[in-house]
Amino acid sequence: MTKTVLLILIGTRKDSAVSVQKVLTAWGCIIKTRLGIHDGVLENCSDEGLLILELHGPRDDMEELARKVSLIKGVSSRLVDLTI
Repeated sequence: MTKTVLLILIGTRKDSAVSVQKVLTAWGCIIKTRLGIHDGVLENCSDEGLLILELHGPRDDMEELARKVSLIKGVSSRLVDLTI
């Protein structure tokens, strides 16, 4: 069994979150699970965030999603395959 996970690190959430969300919405059909993590709440809210996406679908689509997200300033991504 193989699972593919896309890790997305957002360095400037206030500047990049809307752009990241637009890309994720466009590719929503291949996103099976989404988990978003950032430190702090209210006035202590962190400007960094981590998204973990479990993907399902054609490999080309997964790679294109990772590429599109990485084009956003302050955002990096890595596609990871886990196999047992």
